[in-house]
Amino acid sequence: MFTKLPKQRVFRDPLYGNIPVDYKIIWDLIDTKEVQRLRRIRQLSGVAMVFHTAEHSRFGHSLGVYHIANRMINEVLGLKDNLSQYEQLLFLISSLLHDVGHGPYSHAFESVFNVCHEQITCRMITSELTEINKVLSIEKGLAEDVSGIISHSGKFPLVESLISSQLDADRLDYLNRDAHFTGATYGFVDVDRLIRVMEIVDGKVVYRAAGVHAIENYLMSRYHMYWQVYYHPVARSYEIILEGIYRRIYDLIEEKIDFGYDVSELINVLETGDLTSYIELDDSYINGLVKSLTKCSDPILKDLSLSFMNRRLFKYIDTKFDEDKVSKEYQENDILCRYYYKVDKVSQVTYIREDDSLNVNNIYILLPNGSVQSLDQFSGIIYGLLESGKKQEKRIFYGKPGIFNV
Repeated sequence: MFTKLPKQRVFRDPLYGNIPVDYKIIWDLIDTKEVQRLRRIRQLSGVAMVFHTAEHSRFGHSLGVYHIANRMINEVLGLKDNLSQYEQLLFLISSLLHDVGHGPYSHAFESVFNVCHEQITCRMITSELTEINKVLSIEKGLAEDVSGIISHSGKFPLVESLISSQLDADRLDYLNRDAHFTGATYGFVDVDRLIRVMEIVDGKVVYRAAGVHAIENYLMSRYHMYWQVYYHPVARSYEIILEGIYRRIYDLIEEKIDFGYDVSELINVLETGDLTSYIELDDSYINGLVKSLTKCSDPILKDLSLSFMNRRLFKYIDTKFDEDKVSKEYQENDILCRYYYKVDKVSQVTYIREDDSLNVNNIYILLPNGSVQSLDQFSGIIYGLLESGKKQEKRIFYGKPGIFNV
């Protein structure tokens, strides 16, 4: 049904050495313009303003998730017995394509333009306009099945849990990849050990008790990466300035004001959700646009663009301190409030326990006697973190027009 390549192809990778590709359909998908577009979208967007070597792309991450999925198929005890060849290919394809719908500086883009990258991913997979869909059309229903896995339809629950849960192929790659490229050594997790102790019992992912220390380390590493890297206030400040640029472009378009630059792709996405225009958008497009806008006639857009290009970042405070002092001035000024002020809430938990004992989001431990316990029942460390491992912060980011760009 799915033909193999005459000769195995490989990608060199700093984490895994070789990433092998055996199936023609995987190679053809990698060659599509939609997947190649991911080379031009940074995995960590604004984080590169803090960790200067964090220049890796979503393309590299997507290949990494595919590779983790391939390893799971070949190394996890019982997985091949629970997945048909078709489901194994679904797992590989979904792993490769899971992030294909991300936009440029994706979270800032999604916030202002009100789009969801998972929904865009599903559209790219099922739309007859895309090269991805043409490749997947070799098998009837394949595109719909891959889209269903991305959207958590429940048709293939085991595959869905392997791609999206509290411990999945996606997270195993991005934590180590992001730790590698940021230099944040506390982000590294023992992927080899986690795969080795993973097993499929009654169609559900479990982990042998001997590997619980690797799971505890994984969850703590993820928690620290969020607070030290992903939620870093300098990275958020950079992305918030970009949100202000998007918002100003949005407002000028809505008011029919010509600011002298072609933003037709953005207009198409904004007004109709046009998929073809969306695919044209990547970090290079946005960087080029913002650079050109440093000379535009609109003073707000020009100021924000100069700040973005030259790393003139907004200040920030924790709302526990002097919130009223900052908020009052900005809330009384419409321009400042809309483009130079944001209350940003972030939160993270070490481990989430779902009450439903069958929920794939829970992590289950296989005991030597064959019984299964949830991770928090087995691990005193994780049980203690159910409450103490919750953290939320609210920060205020604020700037002033012209201060940095006179």
